[in-house]
Amino acid sequence: HVPLRLSGGEGRCSGRLEVYHNAVWGSVCDDQWDISDAQVVCRQLGCGAALRADGNSVFGAGEGVVWLNRIHLWDCPLSLKNHTDCSHKEHAGLTCA
Repeated sequence: HVPLRLSGGEGRCSGRLEVYHNAVWGSVCDDQWDISDAQVVCRQLGCGAALRADGNSVFGAGEGVVWLNRIHLWDCPLSLKNHTDCSHKEHAGLTCA
């Protein structure tokens, strides 16, 4: 299980998706990010159903590391690395019920 949080939104169930790895919180790139991925994250966070899956850093740009690119949540432990090809304008966000 990879620790997840949402940042920059209203309350704990909306915001930019961040992943904790190697003692650092990092963002998730919005490449291939969709409502199905958002559904998984909302369930993991205990926030009900996903209402929206946002890209283009709708909840603001993260700082520092981008841990996931071309996200496949079920492969997280295998794909966690710093992705320098994803700009800080391409971070995934979501809103849960």
